[in-house]
Amino acid sequence: MFSSAVCLPTTILQIHPSYSSNNTNRLKTHKCKSYTDDKKLPCFSARYDISANTESPLGCSRDSEIVTQLEVSYDETSSSSDASVNNFVADSSLLGRLLQSSSSVKEVKILHAIILKCMRSSTIFIENNLISVLVKFGRLDDARNLFDHMPERNVVSWTAMLNGYIRFGLDNEAMDFFGEFVRRGLQWNSKTYVCVLSMAGRNCDFELGKQVHAGIIKGGYSNLILDSSVVSFYAQCGDLEGAFRVFDVIKRPDVVCWTTMITACSQHGRGKEALLMFLQLFSDGFDANEFTVCSILNACGEERELMFGKQLHAAIIKNRFRMDVFIGTSLVDMYAKCSEIDDARTVFDGMGKRNTVTWTSIIAGYARNGHAEEAIRLFRIMKRRKIFANNLTMVSILRACGLLRALPTGKEVHAQIIKSDLQDNIYLGSALVWLYCKCSENSAAHKVLQDMPIRDVVSWTAMISGCAHVGHEYEALEYLREMLGEGVSPNPFTYSSALKACAKLEDIERGKLIHSSVSKTPALSNVFVGSALINMYAKCGHIPEAIQIFDNMPERNLVSWKAMIVAYAKNGLCGEALKLMYRMQGEGIEVDDYTLATVLTARGEFKENMKSKSKYFLSPK
Repeated sequence: MFSSAVCLPTTILQIHPSYSSNNTNRLKTHKCKSYTDDKKLPCFSARYDISANTESPLGCSRDSEIVTQLEVSYDETSSSSDASVNNFVADSSLLGRLLQSSSSVKEVKILHAIILKCMRSSTIFIENNLISVLVKFGRLDDARNLFDHMPERNVVSWTAMLNGYIRFGLDNEAMDFFGEFVRRGLQWNSKTYVCVLSMAGRNCDFELGKQVHAGIIKGGYSNLILDSSVVSFYAQCGDLEGAFRVFDVIKRPDVVCWTTMITACSQHGRGKEALLMFLQLFSDGFDANEFTVCSILNACGEERELMFGKQLHAAIIKNRFRMDVFIGTSLVDMYAKCSEIDDARTVFDGMGKRNTVTWTSIIAGYARNGHAEEAIRLFRIMKRRKIFANNLTMVSILRACGLLRALPTGKEVHAQIIKSDLQDNIYLGSALVWLYCKCSENSAAHKVLQDMPIRDVVSWTAMISGCAHVGHEYEALEYLREMLGEGVSPNPFTYSSALKACAKLEDIERGKLIHSSVSKTPALSNVFVGSALINMYAKCGHIPEAIQIFDNMPERNLVSWKAMIVAYAKNGLCGEALKLMYRMQGEGIEVDDYTLATVLTARGEFKENMKSKSKYFLSPK
């Protein structure tokens, strides 16, 4: 949301001058004939208007009055009027300012008509300003038509047109236009570099962006906007180290540059760094803007930094930051991710304006925190109010349906996905596979998986774990084989699910093959994969291998301790199990009743009316 605004100014050729009273008085005495025949204006066509209803916030009422003066009738026989016209059109800087401050396409047409009628040949400066203002109003075809008819073009002309294509997301046209610009060997300016970096960042074209950065360094270009654009490019491409290298050499980064880095850290799982940079921003004397606050609230949610998030909320309430729909949505999401769903709902209910993202955040929050019924209820309210549901909304509601085993509602959402022609979306497909597996509808899950044009590790893992969960272990391992055949690399969840299937089947051969595959990846150090390996070897009676894995684990959690203790107990090594229980308690992990009951049952010492807690049984006396 923010990064593109960093790279791409609203209008490349924006001018904000003061107006001379002399020029104003001169224009008041000027009369010119009204000109409204569009057919005589080659640069105004009606073919392609991206935002015909867009009104510019930059319009100046004073300039509008000036343009209105130009609409009065013009006496063609008046030589004095001709002289006034010539004086007026000779002042190209004034014309440029009036064009840039136009508040509507109509005003632009009036000024263009004057230029065509009263100037024998318009200057490149005026035509560049015309292109810029046409882009501002979304009239790209008109701008391109004018560009094509220009007798002379310079780098500003090309950059203004390139900015238009990029601004409205026409990346293919922008790339073709940029290619022609390069083939002509034109000299770039700093605004050209900003435009191309924006295009490279949005398309994650890392090679193009690096070449542009090299050109900036070689040409000795440096200003705050350009440096911020380089930072944003590396951040958008996920190269945070490259972004930090550029950011660190900026002598005096402004709040936009700081926000770019904070947003990048927040979006790439480095929330702690985002929070530290936010504090550094204030210590350097800057005030955060709304974009910064949204990014920090996102980091607070990901890092579960509830107190930090509450302090920001307090600052918002005290009007330190303007409360809008984006900050409100970020607050809802932050509280939901911190499991404070009641606070999230309070913020949600108090918002005067809510959008799709706001509704999705609260629905996802309820689903994530186990309140699936409320998530579905809100989804139905959202539909009744005819609020558009995006892909993330659908994923969240499918999650809620899976948790409740609410198959009819899930099928209803599936039908809506098909009706909206979204069934090819990889995230929705994976969520549907997971839903049907949770509801024991493996045939439906299989059909969804097979119909997906692209299957990633998430969709395959949903199928594998779903089959393993409902007792279809052979099918789970077969899906793993198909997944590997398609060249998709498993993730830790895939390995854990497949190892659980091997454990249930007591298939040591396949388990060893999977272990061999895991050993070649970083997944071996994952605590859940390690626990699944211990469980698999223990179920197959291979205790020495289980012990070796347990001893080599870089990190252990309650699941891995329980897996090893139960492995000892169920293979008749109750003494070893008890020793490991004492060791577990010594490391500060509480032994639960299930683990203790498993060991005591194996020793024949379990009593049904066991009232004491595990910690008391293990306390030495």
